[in-house]
Amino acid sequence: MTMDSKNPETIALHAGWRRDESTTSVAVPIYQTTSYQFNSTEHAASLFGLAELGNIYTRIMNPTNDVLEQRIAALEGGVAGLAVSSGQAASAFAVQNITRAGDNFVASTDLYGGTWNLFANTMKDMGIECRFVDPSDPKAFANATDDRTRCYYAETLPNPKLQVFPIKEVAEIGRNLGVPLIMDNTAAPILCRPFEHGAAIVMHSTTKFIGGHGTSIGGIIVDGGNFDWEAHKERFPMLNEPDPSYHGAVWTEAVKPMGPIAYIIKARVTLLRDLGSAMSPFNGFQFIQGLETLPLRIRAHSENAATVAEYLSGHDKVGKVIHPSVMDGEARRRADAVLSGGYGGLCGFEFAAGGKEAGQRFIDSLNMFYHVANIGDSRSLAIHPATTTHSQLSPKEQEQTGVTDSYVRLSIGIEHIDDIIGDLDQALATV
Repeated sequence: MTMDSKNPETIALHAGWRRDESTTSVAVPIYQTTSYQFNSTEHAASLFGLAELGNIYTRIMNPTNDVLEQRIAALEGGVAGLAVSSGQAASAFAVQNITRAGDNFVASTDLYGGTWNLFANTMKDMGIECRFVDPSDPKAFANATDDRTRCYYAETLPNPKLQVFPIKEVAEIGRNLGVPLIMDNTAAPILCRPFEHGAAIVMHSTTKFIGGHGTSIGGIIVDGGNFDWEAHKERFPMLNEPDPSYHGAVWTEAVKPMGPIAYIIKARVTLLRDLGSAMSPFNGFQFIQGLETLPLRIRAHSENAATVAEYLSGHDKVGKVIHPSVMDGEARRRADAVLSGGYGGLCGFEFAAGGKEAGQRFIDSLNMFYHVANIGDSRSLAIHPATTTHSQLSPKEQEQTGVTDSYVRLSIGIEHIDDIIGDLDQALATV
């Protein structure tokens, strides 16, 4: 189906699918299959040789996941997507697709703890260096760049610091140097379209707001089709030199008849093929269900979180509230420049006294909020990052990501705001 609408409410329901031609089914089917019948040996050879695009094996592609990929790519304004098994796999693939041992990339310090650990330790063991810089000064990215720098990486609305990243400024720096910006847009779907601000690649943990139901793990990478990989051949040999893992294909040349999708095609037919981090079709179906209501839910999340931030700002036991609506100066300017329609569903706060014990007591006293590691569910969630999601980080690293001993991260759901405030109020009374 041709999708001309630019409105997310319409795209989330219609992009990439109209009906099944053989059965006329309106709902996207779950294609729970491993394999696909080739029409002939010639047809099979054409698929494997990328002379035409089509289904080969569900580890690499699947019709259910294809609809999800098209729909999220349309929402982000990109040219193509790649669904994978988790947000962590999406983060890893996004960087690995253009880096090899001896290369480096520059990442914001304002990252989710799991991403930090992936970049600082696991990828270091692979021979890929991550250089962390403070995004409050965009020039820090340029200062950390050398001839082996392959990309920049950041979160739009960093979890848990919630200080919006300077996408436009860093993207411009990167493009002048031939370095693409990869944005993790997990916490700000619909609210921000990073490609419009200069980003080259966008990824999501679909587990979070895109799903919204807390039933499925997944991730996705979207190619903006707006970065000229050939103009910087020396920086991207993996896209511009023969790939021995795919009969010597030069990706920027091989996909030209298909459009500017060299990056995402390489990720699909090398990384996904070889490492096997495939999204299950059932999970792809679940994410399609969540996506249909995402534009409505993200508004409700944002409205409720802003009200919670206002409530916490007036509470005598709260020392600091972390939410874009209560920030000022450059942090507020960036939020207003990048986010449209709300500030997202996350809100953090620190206690005025009591430190780690106060944070833990508060969490243990909540009734309606779920104490879980996830964010972005329709239901409200809470966690104490210093002892959970960021506990593997050193005290200095925790401080860099915005985590203190008393910090509590809230993911505000779409319940009635009176019930949300009521649960927070009774829990604060126990501290």
